[in-house]
Amino acid sequence: MPAHSCLRPLLAIAGGLLLAAAPLACAFAADAPSIAMHGAPALPADFSHLPYTNPDALKGGKLAMCYLGTFDSLNPFNLKAGSTAQGLNTNVFETLMTRSLDEPFTLYGLIARSIDTDVARDEVTFHLDPQARFSDGSAVTADDVIFTFNLLKQKGRPQQRAAFSLIRSVDSPDPLTVHFDLRGLNDREMPMTLGLMPVLPKNHVDPKAFDDTSLAPPIATGPYRVASVVPGQRLTLQKNPDYWAKDKPIRRGMFNVDTVTIDYYRDANGMFEAFKAGLCDYRLETDPTRWTTGYDIPAVRDGRITKETVHSGLPKGMEGFAFNTRRPIFADVLVREALGDMFDFEWIDAVLFNGLYRRTDSFFADSELASTGRPADATERSLLAPFPHAVRPDILAGTWRQMTTDGSGRDRRPAQAALALLKQAGYDIHDGLLVSRAGEPLSFEIMVTNRSQERLALAYSESLARIGVVAHVRSVDEVQYQRRRQAFDFDMMFGTWTASPSPGAEQRSRWGSASAAQEASFNLAGARSPAIDAMIAAMLSATSQDDFVAAVRAYDRVLLSGFYIIPLYHSADQWVAYSAMLRHPEHLPLFGLSNTSPIEYWWRKAP
Repeated sequence: MPAHSCLRPLLAIAGGLLLAAAPLACAFAADAPSIAMHGAPALPADFSHLPYTNPDALKGGKLAMCYLGTFDSLNPFNLKAGSTAQGLNTNVFETLMTRSLDEPFTLYGLIARSIDTDVARDEVTFHLDPQARFSDGSAVTADDVIFTFNLLKQKGRPQQRAAFSLIRSVDSPDPLTVHFDLRGLNDREMPMTLGLMPVLPKNHVDPKAFDDTSLAPPIATGPYRVASVVPGQRLTLQKNPDYWAKDKPIRRGMFNVDTVTIDYYRDANGMFEAFKAGLCDYRLETDPTRWTTGYDIPAVRDGRITKETVHSGLPKGMEGFAFNTRRPIFADVLVREALGDMFDFEWIDAVLFNGLYRRTDSFFADSELASTGRPADATERSLLAPFPHAVRPDILAGTWRQMTTDGSGRDRRPAQAALALLKQAGYDIHDGLLVSRAGEPLSFEIMVTNRSQERLALAYSESLARIGVVAHVRSVDEVQYQRRRQAFDFDMMFGTWTASPSPGAEQRSRWGSASAAQEASFNLAGARSPAIDAMIAAMLSATSQDDFVAAVRAYDRVLLSGFYIIPLYHSADQWVAYSAMLRHPEHLPLFGLSNTSPIEYWWRKAP
């Protein structure tokens, strides 16, 4: 078998983003310890540890984490995973290969020590590490991998079922080798998707009960085991002293604390009070008002809590009010655009957030993948040519801008623009209400689940009232919120679409036409567009970085033209506060912190 061979990409840092200096291509991966979506992995085969870990980090101690919400299951892989406990993936459950947070999309060997794939990526073979073990000490075998694949194909989450159902076959030449036939998919990301598949023990998972919620501690391959559970309230993880990969380079300097307690809070303010009281060791702050004024407390002043602003090179993604276009009132794009014009970001940012936010104008904001402000190049136009009405001319030209106001809260221009669009859509004002030609008022419900969402929705509702639109704000608990979200039982709700530096197959479950009717998919808006589907396919089939970037920008333009979301805002940096007893490496990942970062590669200093 030929040796793994790729030209290493020339990389540069510009504005905190990783850019390719030239088109990249990687011919194949033959028994390779890693694989990149485009180009070559950044680390050599003999790397000693990930760049953002400290191999000399102190081991031991306890870590207290706090998350918002609740849970009634310890199974994150089935349809009922909307209320699964957080903190299980990576820490308890592991995947065949694992990502580096310093690279857009590169996988390094874990349960699978190496990978084979061909030039077209229409087949892939994983070679399992013979040392890989489940927490009960049993060996991980090809039978476990094939069992997991078939189980998730039949009973996994919608995006897994959709992706795995496309694969022609899977077989096992020997107990440590698994081969997948991907011919006909034209999906260069599929080997990566399979590389991120968890591995469940065949002898301990009952397929018949897989759909059921369960609080039974799972048997898995990760560094931690579930030690105790208080349903809906607390999860305790204990490090497995016999963790099979603890001395592997991919895990060196990681999972340093012995015990992790995760407490769940139903109220965001209550969770912040717990942090101030020292009941939580780490907090990613998302409220700018709280960040600027809420941390003026003794624990910060005397050094028990550290505040830090951290740069993240991740695209900022999208957060906003999602229209459920399955509802007739939101079927017209003119109505959606008009209602979006009534969101007064400038006033909200000044009054509620001390001017710390930027308005989000792309699904990949603050990155080279964003289309806003850039005219479409020849490659983008070629991709979009079969869909002449999918992208607005101003969005294609890069001249489109969202509605802006003077920040006074009294600017009339948004209302004038919105009413003009609504008149085209057949609405007019009668007796102070906006009604259709049939006399039906434009009225809908905004579903929220916490006080921050409620405050924002009420401010938006007041703006809509100025043009005769009635928007009722409905607050529901987390469980009801997730159930209604999964069944698409809402008019409008908050949605968050995190962005990756290498978007790919996950976009099918967010915006692909097939996912619009799939229960629990992330296609909240119910988008059904051949142009969206084609741009996702172009992303997945791109063989060079230039073609990939063009496909993502074209995709961004189609989404923006559909006005499926009323975009909110984002911060350029991450705000983090943590116990002064915690330490992190000097070099943090290029693509930022997460809610689980302290569990993964931080450590507790000696008392």
